[in-house]
Amino acid sequence: MGLVCVLITVYLIVLAGRAVLSWFPVRAGSPLIPIIRLLADLTEPVLRPFRSIIPPVGMFDLSFMIVFFLLFIVRSIICSY
Repeated sequence: MGLVCVLITVYLIVLAGRAVLSWFPVRAGSPLIPIIRLLADLTEPVLRPFRSIIPPVGMFDLSFMIVFFLLFIVRSIICSY
């Protein structure tokens, strides 16, 4: 169970990193572009199915919030034992 807890925690950090970086404009040639692409490649396979079900509300991606909170809840259930 310990490894699963660590992996979920790392994935939550990756999701949070993607969210924070999405708040800042990125110009061509920025050194952040490879990091943003890596975070998108890691998170998009999980977010895409939720986006097909839950449309964005204005500028807010509710699918991101739902995935984040679901993982947080799963982590708290699994890692509490």
